Amino acid sequence: MSWVGATARQIARAVRRGDANATEVVADHLDHLRAADRTLAALTHVRAAAAMSEAAAVDEQPELGNLPLAGVPVVVKENLPVAGIATRYGSAATVLPVADADHETVRRLRGAGAIVVGISRMPEMGLWGTTDDAEAVTRNPWRGDRTPGGSSGGSAAAVAAGMVPLALGNDGLGSIRIPAACCGLVGLKPGRGVVPTGVGATDWFGFAENGVLATSVADAAVGFSVIAGRAPAKLVEPSRLRIAASLRSPMPGVFPYADSRDAVARAGRLLVGAGHSVVKKDPAYPPHRLGPAVFSTWFAAAYRESVALLDALGAGSREVAAVGREGAAFGAGLQPRTRRHIQLGRQAWDRGLYREGRRDAWRDRSVAWFADAGVDLLITPALAGPPPAAAQWHARSWRANMTANVRYAPFTAAWNVAGLPALTVPLGVRRDGLPASVQLVGPPGSELTLLAVAGVIEQAAPWRRYAPGWPRVSSTRPD
Repeated sequence: MSWVGATARQIARAVRRGDANATEVVADHLDHLRAADRTLAALTHVRAAAAMSEAAAVDEQPELGNLPLAGVPVVVKENLPVAGIATRYGSAATVLPVADADHETVRRLRGAGAIVVGISRMPEMGLWGTTDDAEAVTRNPWRGDRTPGGSSGGSAAAVAAGMVPLALGNDGLGSIRIPAACCGLVGLKPGRGVVPTGVGATDWFGFAENGVLATSVADAAVGFSVIAGRAPAKLVEPSRLRIAASLRSPMPGVFPYADSRDAVARAGRLLVGAGHSVVKKDPAYPPHRLGPAVFSTWFAAAYRESVALLDALGAGSREVAAVGREGAAFGAGLQPRTRRHIQLGRQAWDRGLYREGRRDAWRDRSVAWFADAGVDLLITPALAGPPPAAAQWHARSWRANMTANVRYAPFTAAWNVAGLPALTVPLGVRRDGLPASVQLVGPPGSELTLLAVAGVIEQAAPWRRYAPGWPRVSSTRPD
């Protein structure tokens, strides 16, 4: 019998009751994740000894009743500081010194009783929607020839394979919701100002948010509550909502595949069956302003992050000045696709193409749209098409990376610009055997409503919590 495959809530309840102890839970997961990671390459670091010691400390606490994640193994994306580990940003060129303190979200997870068992892989500087680095290609547990998405791809692969029931990631243009959709998970990007950020040096100019990936709505809800500094929320099915459904892509010329369109239609039918109203209505995407806002920020954030990382690494002023101009950032260490991105970011920054006013205007327009359209929430496709191949994307051209990213995942970035809460919820299986998903978006402060509606979908159409064939253990312990 093994605790691998149990939900975070099942584990925490058992540890609090004394039906299990944190050390056996963590030991079970360490055994599984070591074996699984030989196939998936989801992790860059395993904290085996430290995790066992921390689990023992949880078991020694005299009172566990106030620990909502007691004994729950988690992984943390490698761009968030974890005390005692060098903070990486997806490549050997971006390794900062050993952190002397946890990021605030990590501190909150630990304070709730969670045990950090590993650090998850990400693409260089979190810039890409596929996950690989010079050491390994991270693979999707649903299909090993496909990417788990990015940039929180390592976190998503780890959860989808049962390596942990809950993972911490962050989302600057879709980096939680995209891998959640690729791997059949619930992935929540909170709205602006709800969860502590501190993602890199700039938080991608306010676009980036920290959030959680989980196999169930209940686990996502408790994980979100913890990192938001709240008491665990009890989700209540909302009264009748009016929900907009839209297939319109924010990116002109990119259209959702049939599987993505079908998922939105099915979600609408399920919600109507639960007593809600669903209407066809498109958001007011500004045709000539949203795209430039997304791309200019994507580029400029790469440039500003590279400058900040060079400064943190103690580079000289001459090297800092060369970032994005001569391609000399971090010497020859950065990947060619990243150097090109930084060069474009330098140009965008110098020409004033990044404008906070443009971001704020879209936020105001988005908030007003919910009120003007008379809708409470929005459903869109989570992805336009299937996840790209699991491959060494870091060795491919900048153009190839950009084309792949934009074609398969155009639906998420608009809501980072607006700073609105959004989540991905699974909805069955595509024709190619990969998971299908939809995206739910709401006005400011609607995180719990989004989770509650996701719970309605989960109850009406329960999904496979783990990828087929995972986790590879004999059985799980009872609730």
